[in-house]
Amino acid sequence: MTYLDIFISLQLALHIILSCILSFTVAQNPVDTYAPTVNVNCPETPNSLVRTFTPQNQVLNTSETEYISSRESYVISNAWSNWLGNASDIGYNFQNLEGKFPRIGIAIGGEGYRTAQYGAAVLSGLDWRNTTAREGGTGGLLQVASYLSASSGGSWLLGSLLMNDWPSIKELVYGNGGNFSSWMLDLDLIVPSSPSVSDSNNQEYWGSILASVESKANNGLPTSVTDLWGRMISYHFLNETTRSNFYTNQTSHGAGQLWSQMSLLPSFQNYTIPFPIVIADSREAGSGITTTVSLNSTVYEITPFEFGSWDPGLAAMLPLKFAGTYLTNGLPANPSACVTGFDQASFVMGTSSSFFNAAFNVTDGNFGFDTSNGHENGMNFVFNQLLSHTPSSNVMNAANWPNPFKGINSVTFQDSSSDRLELLDGGSNLEKSPLSSLLVKARGLDVVVVIDGSADDQNYWPNGTSLLTTLERISSVLSSSHQPMPPIPGTAAQFVSTGVNMRPTFFGCNLTQGQPAYPIIIYLPNAPPLDGSAPATNTGDTQFSYTSMFTAVFINQAFRNTLGGFEPNTTSPDPDWGQCLQCAAIDRAVTLRSDFCSQCFAQYCYNPNNLPSNSELPGRQFAFENPDLGGLQKVEEWLQDNKGALAGFVVAIIVVIAGIVGFIFWWRKRRARKSRYFRVDELREDDEPWRYYDNRSLELTRRMSIT
Repeated sequence: MTYLDIFISLQLALHIILSCILSFTVAQNPVDTYAPTVNVNCPETPNSLVRTFTPQNQVLNTSETEYISSRESYVISNAWSNWLGNASDIGYNFQNLEGKFPRIGIAIGGEGYRTAQYGAAVLSGLDWRNTTAREGGTGGLLQVASYLSASSGGSWLLGSLLMNDWPSIKELVYGNGGNFSSWMLDLDLIVPSSPSVSDSNNQEYWGSILASVESKANNGLPTSVTDLWGRMISYHFLNETTRSNFYTNQTSHGAGQLWSQMSLLPSFQNYTIPFPIVIADSREAGSGITTTVSLNSTVYEITPFEFGSWDPGLAAMLPLKFAGTYLTNGLPANPSACVTGFDQASFVMGTSSSFFNAAFNVTDGNFGFDTSNGHENGMNFVFNQLLSHTPSSNVMNAANWPNPFKGINSVTFQDSSSDRLELLDGGSNLEKSPLSSLLVKARGLDVVVVIDGSADDQNYWPNGTSLLTTLERISSVLSSSHQPMPPIPGTAAQFVSTGVNMRPTFFGCNLTQGQPAYPIIIYLPNAPPLDGSAPATNTGDTQFSYTSMFTAVFINQAFRNTLGGFEPNTTSPDPDWGQCLQCAAIDRAVTLRSDFCSQCFAQYCYNPNNLPSNSELPGRQFAFENPDLGGLQKVEEWLQDNKGALAGFVVAIIVVIAGIVGFIFWWRKRRARKSRYFRVDELREDDEPWRYYDNRSLELTRRMSIT
């Protein structure tokens, strides 16, 4: 360790100590509210805190059932009327549809900032509140959805929408000058101030994050790199953080905001929000798996009310409020051994995006990030600080959750004998779009919209891998507990050759009598712009900053695609796409499809017996092009943020230049004066100057005396 490393470590340690001291003086939500509360009295229950079920007797949580029923009764019926009007534009009579509205869910999947932005753009294009989307016919689908599931980067978007009480996407992403300060994606997720580890602002940022995580560790709860990750995410996606307080402890920066307290939000209480679900994968505790996890690894979901899994191997749920409690056979060690406050919103989002089993090398301690932009050094530094303050027994490259399901289903549940669960990114099994949670039989969905922001091929576009994984997982693991998948292309190569990975597609349009009941899937993959312009939405998983200009171009491209549909063999949008989307959404409620909707389905439905071709999508560009090459927007933002300091710097430069110019004039004048004293006409090298001056003095004296 160098002297610089020691100095930086001491500097950060001092900051953490000061943060802890100052947190007691902060009146509102200090950073240590991240710490769960321990030794809480458990609810009195004669049997178990955990409810169990089988695939044959699935029952939804009572609160979830009540929420869905109320939303569909009080909100969704009116939303259908707003969206379809009298339904004559799509060939139906709205009065004949009332009381038979399909139940719809939306799944947002993919990785990191890319998926958060792509999902935001698509949701904006489906939002009735967006005037352009409403006029195009697509705006309104979001309001008729009953469920909204998300994983990885999609969970960042979902958590941001929920914890900010369901604002418009424009307000959420860009800010409104008031309640919303924007996502501030130009501030890097890991090294927000500069790539330098010794940067004082970075030190302040990491110090606050470490103080939060260590407060959790001090209460006896296991921590890992996922806690650091979640706290970094919260600075951008939760509330209480602005540019002016980003590097301070003036607020909690999202600490203390609990997923289980979402039901207290006005938008939740008036049923404005589709019921939210966040997905996380897992690996068997102690296995140390660093590759893609198997399809039979337990997949967990987190709702405002419960934490658990519908997988037949576990089939159990815990009230989310008591997540973090060690249970055996559903019971605590003693009546006051419960934990609350473990379900921090930042930790939920961090868990769903915890990709460190693949990224973090536990042997050499490296994360595999780019070293040129400070990500590797920054993450290593803050992680090593955490490591020096936490028990060595912690598993550091996964999200550590105390196991409330110990002793349950000992034959089929992979972690029945373990004290902990090791949760991972929701796409760790390659099911990057969290579709399975919406296919649970008890939820009874008729339509599922899949917003696929995955980066599957060499140009970071989706190629259907997520849907193929869901198909395989349902057929091999979940056939007894989940609805079947509709027909889709059989391979990723077929997704590409048919072009369905590059345009909106409806799967499962023609459900015939006698077939297993599957929902219609409306597939909205991230794709290049329709008009053939250079794409900006196919960015890498580990791009952890975007300039404001970059984000604006990104979201605008995805938004226009969402409103555009496609016209075969052209680079033009489909003027009927909005109505075709309405046809797909309402189709399960009709007995006889209208002529207009039949034409739509002929264009957008996937027919295994009459395959489409990617040749119908001409003129697309696939190679990414940076819309803010050189970060010019970031330079402008830096100039704006630092204009005061810059003005002072410019003044100082002017003063220095003036001083230099003045010195030069003084020096030249002085040199000229000396030259007059020492200039000698016809002076030879062997002459003695003093004699010359003496002789001149004598001659001058002689002349004066003669005069």
